[in-house]
Amino acid sequence: LIEIAAVEMMNRRAGQNRFHVYLNPEREIDAAAQEVHGITLEFLQDKPLFEHIAKDFIDFVAGAELIIHNAPFDVGFLNAELGRIGLTPIQTFCDKITDTLKMAKESRPGQRNNLDALCRFYGIDNSKRTLHGALLDAELLADVYMAMTRGQDSLLMDLQQSEEVKQVQAHLSSEIKIKVLAVSEEEQSLHDAYIVSLAKAGALPW
Repeated sequence: LIEIAAVEMMNRRAGQNRFHVYLNPEREIDAAAQEVHGITLEFLQDKPLFEHIAKDFIDFVAGAELIIHNAPFDVGFLNAELGRIGLTPIQTFCDKITDTLKMAKESRPGQRNNLDALCRFYGIDNSKRTLHGALLDAELLADVYMAMTRGQDSLLMDLQQSEEVKQVQAHLSSEIKIKVLAVSEEEQSLHDAYIVSLAKAGALPW
């Protein structure tokens, strides 16, 4: 891991509360990966190790729902880092994990569903995304998630305003913590290469 970022959402709005940190990976960065994120080892030399920021990160996401694009991939890297310092998986600290890639595949089967494609589909400005950066990705994913779930806002509008419905609405509008997470890893390029090899072999599962 070389970068972690998360944006807090309250009442379906992205707030000002953010977690963002660069990390010293203590090893060389793959050249292909550096082309993806533009982050050099020289830049990361004075940055903290994961073990030094783990508590702050866990405190930030504790009890929240995590919104992650391609969650199994990012969660795998997070849990590997947590395991190295003797901590339990991230699932033990957060309320639930929602994978927006899985959601997108269900609503847009057979389509490209990476973050750029979803931004284009939902009309979200991603012109600043010239490189893969965790904080910008988290901010864009927050907008994408809200667009993907927009229909839920009006779900109760067609119901009669009974006392029971009012109680449900009050519960749904309560300040539930949601954290939109993006993890930028140098291994992303290796993952992309793997997907390309699957595509050439006609073995993509989507």
